[in-house]
Amino acid sequence: MRFTPTEISGVVVVDVEPHGDERGHFARLHCPDEFTAAGHPFTPVQTSLSHNRLAGTLRGLHYQTALYAETKLVRAVRGRIYDVAVDLRLDSPTYRRWTAAELSADNGRALLIGEGMAHGFITLEDATDVLYQISPRFEPGHDRGARWNDPAFAIDWPITPKVISDRDAGYADYGA
Repeated sequence: MRFTPTEISGVVVVDVEPHGDERGHFARLHCPDEFTAAGHPFTPVQTSLSHNRLAGTLRGLHYQTALYAETKLVRAVRGRIYDVAVDLRLDSPTYRRWTAAELSADNGRALLIGEGMAHGFITLEDATDVLYQISPRFEPGHDRGARWNDPAFAIDWPITPKVISDRDAGYADYGA
């Protein structure tokens, strides 16, 4: 695996290094020892899958409150997404800044999103499946969100959402 830092500390692009032959290829997607050796200790305790029927489906921006803040390793296992992380750490020099990566089944890329970040994505293809590995486990009642088009973040989404839940569309401005 190759770990490439982004402009936001705690958000890292993780690229696989597939080994191929006439059958296809094989790639390791997660190894706690490799993540730790690269300076990003992460041992997931929960794995979730988001199936999205249509291109233009937007999910997020979601986060957990401080005591239950999550680290997520996110990858598209079918289709393609534009994946976004927003820094919500008050003491961070990149507070309210965002970074993004295109994740697809073809590129095998993942985004490691550390604690204190809001996360969201928009699908770029129909029938897109997104795999989340998460630590610690999700704690109901501590989930929060910010609106996808909040001017406090000014995220440059590549397309306009066509499908978004009432909950995600109705979040108040961050800090409002």
